[in-house]
Amino acid sequence: MFDRALLPKVLDALTRFPVVALLGPRQSGKTTLAREVARRLGHADYLDLERPSDRARMSEPELFLGSRADRLVILDEVQELEGLFPVLRSLVDDHRVPGRFLLLGSASPELVNRSSESLAGRIRYLELHPLTLSEIGAPDDPSRASALWLRGGFPNSYVAPDDAASLEWRESFVRTFLERDLAALGARVPSETMRRFFQMLAHWHGQLWNASTIARSLDASPQTANRRLDLLCDAFVMRRLAPFQSNTGKRLVKSPRAYLRDTGLLHALLGIGTLDELMGHPALGASFEGFVIEQVLAALDPVDYGFYRTVSGAEIDLVLTLRGHAKPIAIEVKHSATPKPSRGFWTARDDLGIEQAFVIHPGKHHYPLEKGVTAWPVSRIAELPV
Repeated sequence: MFDRALLPKVLDALTRFPVVALLGPRQSGKTTLAREVARRLGHADYLDLERPSDRARMSEPELFLGSRADRLVILDEVQELEGLFPVLRSLVDDHRVPGRFLLLGSASPELVNRSSESLAGRIRYLELHPLTLSEIGAPDDPSRASALWLRGGFPNSYVAPDDAASLEWRESFVRTFLERDLAALGARVPSETMRRFFQMLAHWHGQLWNASTIARSLDASPQTANRRLDLLCDAFVMRRLAPFQSNTGKRLVKSPRAYLRDTGLLHALLGIGTLDELMGHPALGASFEGFVIEQVLAALDPVDYGFYRTVSGAEIDLVLTLRGHAKPIAIEVKHSATPKPSRGFWTARDDLGIEQAFVIHPGKHHYPLEKGVTAWPVSRIAELPV
């Protein structure tokens, strides 16, 4: 059991909202976290809607859930039961108290709530990321950051006895995800077709998204490629990083970047099993960049974010708008012992009027590069002084 950083937020949300939804990819630890919530509260019922016996108990959801108005009810994999949200809305409106339902789902809010009746104003959505650097103790032992980068943040992959066992777990996860989980989310695409698409995305990791180029390689239309990417984003395995919106007057690149959100899955799809193999692989820089982006987003929870790139070449890997900050924060990623931003970074910084920037690197120390720009170790992302 890892001490998950999201636990206090879940407990707090349950004191203020009738319904709390905990979303994230499969196997990221949602059920374990929910059971810890139940243990701390001491009054909860847990149902897994993928289990036939629990689905049978929900054959009359209004009667079953209505009889438990004084207890927290945890419903796992809520996307499996269509028509649930109108029932929850009715029950909440009849007896509106905080902490009635904790919903766990492996899809985006849009897919989880397929009903036309919304729980707006009654529900708080929280996303559980795979394991983060702070949760595994990387600030105390920086070597753990490399293990998390290689193996990814799925708990079963990270805690595997060795790299070979971790890789085997991730390869099995990919097969199950493509063959079963995507179908449960509404995909009507043969698993082998999705595997080729997923494999191609691994080779495309960190690049500007070009649906036409991808589609030609798959003998499909650009619209089909976009729909498949949407599906993988909704399942929390891909991230479409949009350009950061600004009024600089510069000509900006409009295409998003596409990243696999978990570098462990990326490495499994690329056939990378050890750190030595990763260090010699052409995807090294892009992999490290994606890893840092996910860790920063999990740690800082920004209001808005994206990358900045102009047609003339000014570029920043990640620009964040944080609560309480009037100006954006810049994050540049360099897998180097002597991280030095390119000329395009400094131009972009001036374009956006950024006063605080960090260059994330794999070393152990932080130090100033210039006024307002600090080199910062990846293992201490959670301690960024923002």
